[in-house]
Amino acid sequence: MERRLVAVLAADVAGFSRLTDVDEVGTLRMLAAQRAILDAAIFRHRGRIANTAGDSVLAEFSSAVNAVQCAVEAQKALLDATEGAPADRRVLFRIGIHVGDVMVRGGDLLGNGVNVAARLEALADAGGIVLSASAHEQVRKILPLAYTELGPQSVKNIEEPVRAFAIGPAPAGASLPGDGKLLSLPDKPSIAVLAFQNMSSDPEQDYFADGIADEILTALSRFRELFVIARTSSFTYKGKTVDVRRIGRELGVRYVLEGSVRKAGGRLRITGQLVDAASGVQVWSDRFEGNEEDIFDLQDRVASAVVNAVAPKIEQAEITRAVAKATDSLDAYDYFMRASACIYRWGRSDLEEAEVLLKKSIELDPKFAAAYAGAIWCLAWRVVNFWTDDLATDAARCGELARQAVDLAPDDANVLSIAGYSLAQVGAEFDEGIALINRAVNLNPNLARAWFVSAVVHIFIGKPETAIEHNERAMRLSPRDIVLHLMMHTMARACFYCGRLDEAIAWSTRAMRESPHSHEGSILHLAASYAFTQRPEEASSALAKFLAIHPQARLSNLWQLSHPRAVRAPDLVSKLKEGLRLAGMPE
Repeated sequence: MERRLVAVLAADVAGFSRLTDVDEVGTLRMLAAQRAILDAAIFRHRGRIANTAGDSVLAEFSSAVNAVQCAVEAQKALLDATEGAPADRRVLFRIGIHVGDVMVRGGDLLGNGVNVAARLEALADAGGIVLSASAHEQVRKILPLAYTELGPQSVKNIEEPVRAFAIGPAPAGASLPGDGKLLSLPDKPSIAVLAFQNMSSDPEQDYFADGIADEILTALSRFRELFVIARTSSFTYKGKTVDVRRIGRELGVRYVLEGSVRKAGGRLRITGQLVDAASGVQVWSDRFEGNEEDIFDLQDRVASAVVNAVAPKIEQAEITRAVAKATDSLDAYDYFMRASACIYRWGRSDLEEAEVLLKKSIELDPKFAAAYAGAIWCLAWRVVNFWTDDLATDAARCGELARQAVDLAPDDANVLSIAGYSLAQVGAEFDEGIALINRAVNLNPNLARAWFVSAVVHIFIGKPETAIEHNERAMRLSPRDIVLHLMMHTMARACFYCGRLDEAIAWSTRAMRESPHSHEGSILHLAASYAFTQRPEEASSALAKFLAIHPQARLSNLWQLSHPRAVRAPDLVSKLKEGLRLAGMPE
């Protein structure tokens, strides 16, 4: 038995048992091809394959740099090799790397160093890489990669938590530093609707499958008797092989709905299954078939079946109301679903593309309120981010669209919340905007977006305590939201104005970590919070980051730079300016 200090690379295939169950021969053939790629990368970077068993590989390197370079190169090649294969059939490896002491016996690696690498690998997503703190320390200055600190991770059979770092974004199942405990279940039936798989031969039909799941989610969310997780959290698992029990723990729900959509030759087939996330036991499953023009009827049938499986005491009248058709125009609906796929990518060009598609949708069906809501959201988002050449015209257009949408759908919570946000945040019509948002949350208390926009608007009218309460509700309904960094920033601002400065610092820091390229507001509130808590060096450092982005910023023009909208509570502006003055911002 020999001992030595090495960099250990542990890899195995994500979801291997499921893959072999679906197609054993095809999976083993693809595994052989993928192993050839991985083995070649290990040899190129002077590694030695020590142990192999089934779909797993264990290798040692004398250098952590070589091990990480090997992992990065191999993952890219492995992903490229499976391009074009269906998402649920791809053979992809998860990789963990640790630098530690191991025992060597007959060429095999043994000991705690191997166990840690294996546990890190289990934390990674398919195609992902997770490092221990010891490995990260060896490579962080030499390899300029994007590292995400995951903090201490509790892993199986390792007594002490393992401090971990991901290369790239955090894995879906990792708890980030500062995150709370696992979410407790609500006091009523709770459900997350995952993105449905596109089983059509055309990968471009992904948007259609997403749209089907989104419509079913929207129907379910109208029931007060249900606690429904927002799409922007539940869809983060799309294309990933994640145990449904883990999803239930991470989102804090009792049930998970998953399914698939096949569209071919004018025919539709929607399958769905409802799983008890605590036990992994299937509660309900069914298949629905019909012609393409029957899409709304199919959605209705799936939504009704799920509701009756989760909460059998819900009255049939509520089911009937929840599944009302959005539009009679299939072409308009198709444009709307394509636009929705663009909106959830959130980039400037994506929103511009979405606006074009929504305009076509509205032209085909001028009474399609959901399309108006999408157009309002795109326009408002561009205005608040200064992605416009004519701020005044676009802001006025936002108000026009908002009132048109409300006239078309006065009882649609999603439409009301977006219209209310637009009128209050973009047009400074606070009373009208808040009234619409309040109607939205009364109609659908499960709508995370309504609670979030309510929080934003309440800050601007000088009620940060209410903003905190409403923002917490939004984050509970959508704990993995695609705009989670904005929710965090909103929490930071609300805590700042409430005088809860340590919490403001924590939330600002998390917002910046969650989205490094969308953090200007968080930097300002972070600098002011540091200044008020007598931490001048940190305040000066944070302010310097903002001034590097906006060198022309001064206290005299700050509000125009950071927020073009009016506010009902000017004392908020004064408090922020006071903090920034202490931090050192020029007059």
